[in-house]
Amino acid sequence: MAATIIDVAREAGVSISTVSYALSGKRPVSDRTRRRIEAAILELGYRPNAGARALAGRRTYVFAVTEPLRPDTYTPTHMAFVLATAKAARQYDYDVLLLTQEEANGGLQRVTGSRIVDGVIVLDVLDHDERITLLRTLDIPAVVVGVPADPAGLVCVDLDFAAVAQLAVDRLVDGGHRRLGLLGHPAAAYERGQNFPVRFREAFVSCAQSRGVSAQVATPERTIADARSAMAELFDGPDPVTGLVMHCEDSIQMRALDELRARGLDIPGDVSVISAASTFDTTTFTPALDVIPLVPDQSCSRAVELLVEQLEGPIEPRVELLPPEYIERGSASAVLA
Repeated sequence: MAATIIDVAREAGVSISTVSYALSGKRPVSDRTRRRIEAAILELGYRPNAGARALAGRRTYVFAVTEPLRPDTYTPTHMAFVLATAKAARQYDYDVLLLTQEEANGGLQRVTGSRIVDGVIVLDVLDHDERITLLRTLDIPAVVVGVPADPAGLVCVDLDFAAVAQLAVDRLVDGGHRRLGLLGHPAAAYERGQNFPVRFREAFVSCAQSRGVSAQVATPERTIADARSAMAELFDGPDPVTGLVMHCEDSIQMRALDELRARGLDIPGDVSVISAASTFDTTTFTPALDVIPLVPDQSCSRAVELLVEQLEGPIEPRVELLPPEYIERGSASAVLA
């Protein structure tokens, strides 16, 4: 049986009239009480009737942020995006409701059907993402941080990962490097079509080919043994790489640097190293690394801006790609004669 307004009132510990006022906006309701009512609506899957929603004619000042926590989710980076979104939303007096379950459609359907959120921000999008399929059917403002395989009809914003790859490859090739290596994410990220690793890897290989140099890709798991094995792939052959680009977690990057030291390789004398699309501080590494940073505040702030714009009226679908910046710290140099 579908939940009723009586069920919501009982769950929230308020009167039926208070729930009605919260839905219709006829009388003011305290923020604390409103949050209890919204939580009860979400928990029970209550769907206010069209008349109540029309009467409300007001905003809830809550955005849903959907960010599935998968078994191999690298929490520091992903939470950086969640916090950046929440921070940006507060600039517009908005709170965020975080949906973290891997099968996120149920949560999206509940919060949008109950009208307890004004819009949706999608994080960690896959190339073929069930959340995107659902969003196309919903009449609610939404912004995607990332670019799915088919962005038609969507509002998307992200770092230009292809441009990041181009910057890294050009920096190395212009310095005379002819054998490039990419230390990437675990294989599972590419297999499930996780958006940004796939885009970066494809662009890295394509850019290297267009510059006429070789490109090897290694995809280690999160273990010391795997990091060591991946570095062996790149450095143990007859033609070891001389330019290494790392697009992976900070722990893997630090293990890679340890392995280079164990091999007696100097940075940048023997091998040039660039950290690409990194959310962490590479000045804490030994040595500090040249970096093309991924700054969550930039993409998330723009995503919130675009969502707020949609609350004022429809905007054109678009894919906004933010230009990258190369920060030099002395870990990449020209090949020594």
